[in-house]
Amino acid sequence: MIQFLTELVHAILATMRDVLPIAVILFGFQVFVLRRPIANIRRVLLGFGFVLLGLTLFLDGLDAALFPLGRLMAEQLTNPEFIGSTGAWSDYGWVYAFAAAIGFATTVAEPALIAVAIKANQVSGGTVGVWGLRVAVAIGVAFGIALGAFRIVTGTPLHWYIIAGYIVVIVQTAFAPRSIVALAYDTGGVTTSTVTVPLVAALGLGLASTIPGRSPLLDGFGLIAFASLFPIISVMGYAQLSEWRTRRVRRGENVVKSENRGYQVERRP
Repeated sequence: MIQFLTELVHAILATMRDVLPIAVILFGFQVFVLRRPIANIRRVLLGFGFVLLGLTLFLDGLDAALFPLGRLMAEQLTNPEFIGSTGAWSDYGWVYAFAAAIGFATTVAEPALIAVAIKANQVSGGTVGVWGLRVAVAIGVAFGIALGAFRIVTGTPLHWYIIAGYIVVIVQTAFAPRSIVALAYDTGGVTTSTVTVPLVAALGLGLASTIPGRSPLLDGFGLIAFASLFPIISVMGYAQLSEWRTRRVRRGENVVKSENRGYQVERRP
């Protein structure tokens, strides 16, 4: 118990050191630049206290549970007794499935993405659906993490995938609705936040540590890049598909109206 309390105090002090520059900038600009008193100072200080405690518990939780769990899952899924003895990339199907599932689930639960989706729904007048955007981003992350796991298994260079992916993004940007392009680029950043990054990083390091011939330093990192890239593609693809369906419906309605007008002209005496 004493050891736990000692580690908790050290973690709180380390978090306070990390958060202190943010507090100095906020309070410094308010007092010395804007020259205005800080409203609800007690509430603000209480909020900073909650931030310190929350970050401390979150970081300790990562070290105690999420990182070990990610490594454990990677070790179990890549165990030769589980996947078989051949060691071919096709034997790691459950690894790709787990990577896609964990990418989808963590993205749907990502607080930063939820906040962006709600704001996008508000400013678009309901055109951008909250769940539609979240699911589109989650599908992109799921595919990206699964592809990143495939890259670790096969040992192929990371830059091949990144270059090809951004070529697709550039082409999509030229044809996607302008109203969705900026939002699509933002979703690639907000999805790699507090929930997604720890599990994905643990998965990548675990895979690189357990697959023969892979280096945790060279191959273990890079999954976050996949998680940031493919949501841009999926969101713009979702917007392009929605626009195509809308045009198709409107075209069908126009055809029906034209046929009705022609029928009315023929019926005139």
